[in-house]
Amino acid sequence: MPSRRTVLAATAGVTAGLAVGAGAYALGSDDTKLRSLISRMSLEEKVGQLFVMRFYGHSATEPDQADIDANLKEIGVRTAAELIAKYRVGGIIYFTWTHNTRNPRQIADLSNGIQRASLEQPRGLPVLIATDQEHGAVCRIGRPAALFPGAMAIGAGGSRADARTVGRISGTELRAMGVLQDYSPDADVNVNPANPIIGVRSFGADPEAVGALVAAEVAGYRAAGVAATAKHFPGHGDTAVDSHTGFPVITHSRELWEKLDAVPFRAAVEAGIDSVMTAHIQFPALDDSGDPATLSHPVVTGILRGELGYDGVVVTDSLGMAGVRTKYGDDRVPVLALKAGVDQLLDPPAPDVAWNAVLKAVQGGELTESRLDESILRILRLKSRLGLLDRPYVHAKDVGRVVGTAQHLAAADRIAERTTTLLVNEGGLLPLSRRTHGKVLVVGADPVSPSGTTGPPTGVLAAALTELGFSASALSTGTEPSAEAVDKAVAAARGVDAVVVGTYNVTAGSGQQRLVQQLLATGRPVVAVAVRNPYDVAQLPAVKAFLASYSWTDVELRAAARVIAGRVAPRGKLPVPVQRADVPAQVLYPIGHGLTYQTYVTDRA
Repeated sequence: MPSRRTVLAATAGVTAGLAVGAGAYALGSDDTKLRSLISRMSLEEKVGQLFVMRFYGHSATEPDQADIDANLKEIGVRTAAELIAKYRVGGIIYFTWTHNTRNPRQIADLSNGIQRASLEQPRGLPVLIATDQEHGAVCRIGRPAALFPGAMAIGAGGSRADARTVGRISGTELRAMGVLQDYSPDADVNVNPANPIIGVRSFGADPEAVGALVAAEVAGYRAAGVAATAKHFPGHGDTAVDSHTGFPVITHSRELWEKLDAVPFRAAVEAGIDSVMTAHIQFPALDDSGDPATLSHPVVTGILRGELGYDGVVVTDSLGMAGVRTKYGDDRVPVLALKAGVDQLLDPPAPDVAWNAVLKAVQGGELTESRLDESILRILRLKSRLGLLDRPYVHAKDVGRVVGTAQHLAAADRIAERTTTLLVNEGGLLPLSRRTHGKVLVVGADPVSPSGTTGPPTGVLAAALTELGFSASALSTGTEPSAEAVDKAVAAARGVDAVVVGTYNVTAGSGQQRLVQQLLATGRPVVAVAVRNPYDVAQLPAVKAFLASYSWTDVELRAAARVIAGRVAPRGKLPVPVQRADVPAQVLYPIGHGLTYQTYVTDRA
């Protein structure tokens, strides 16, 4: 068993990191040794192994005072090291908003500090560190790490090789920073345009296509020695309710679930997925008890483990979300999740309440210690396969040779160019020419940017167009532009040759819709770019040139700029259907729709 005296340093650099990961997967785990480890744990240590907890701060031992205050208020400890000493947690999750992810070198140092704090405890074990690095709209570690297009953009590209590359490079960089579990890819099939929480986080609406890309990304992560996580089982793609704030109900029949939602998860299991995340949704056709899937024995044990044959780690979605707290209190949720068959309890809102609830459930006989041992064995198998039990530390000084390399950034740009989708191009408006459209105004929504973007979408897009030879200026009008903001944009549009407007979840009668309509009324050429859901095009039928970038990160906006400027041809194809706004039963643009054009060999200027 590793200790502070015997733990080996992790291999330095990408080559060694890949070797560790590949070797760990090839050798598997020795259950006899792992069971021996478990037999020497106290009950309190066993309970701790089941939890994946958050904390505030950039350092395991010396966070800023504001983070100490937040830790004391929410967790009851000052630092991550104190959290580990108190609860003996088996996992830690990094977030941007908890100030864990300032830069790659700091993240590596933090990871080492966490491992050191755990290994200094009696019978201490390495901690499995996780994060949500989905890319696109959900990204916890930003620049200078390589940031890739999100899932729906990859779905538009349709390339399994690109999906595998995303997993391999992202996994390689995460491993270098000491993060060995990624809560990605999203295996949901997004068939509801009104879905407020999945949307572009899904690869698309075709279950077979989604399954193929999920399997490819899983293969990439496995090649990098990082545990991928398929989520959100049994399928969160057809809901109009956000499980962060409500309790969604999926009304699919059992037959439809088999044909639609189950397909990508089966593909993930066949690809060797290391962990599966449950959804806080009610799915009556699979369990009519009214319980969320996270707490459902028929769903987790009966279907995921029994019917799909999955025996890896099952992790809950955050236990702080409303979807899992609506029916039961915070003291019952973790116990019921374990009774359902879950292994890892993620981010409880009140750690002390959750930890003591599990402890008391065992002491009182509601849970058996052998039930805990089953989950701990799966968790230790995963840690062993990842090489974590032997090599918990990373070489922080070598992070710069692995994270955000020129090769990785170039790969992200190439992949993004294959995803931008041209939905409308009446009269051949695109590509724009510097001769006739040299002065460009970029307006539109500037949603809160994912981690690591260089600025608001309008500014990023304007800067990219300027680098390509246009004279572009930016004007943010917001996701709900006021009449004053619309008037200001219209006035500015009259002084330019063309307008590019970024749209973000446009609805009928919204300020964004009015903005576009009044920009069109100026007579200036208007190019719309949906920076999130491609469904926006249905609300803007008068726009003559419409692109979908599927997210508003730098890499996707730069690719859209190159398409607008004619430097690359649009190659993406819709991975979801777009219904008509006035007659939702009719499809306006089917899956596979996507226009293209010849790029300029030389600019017409």
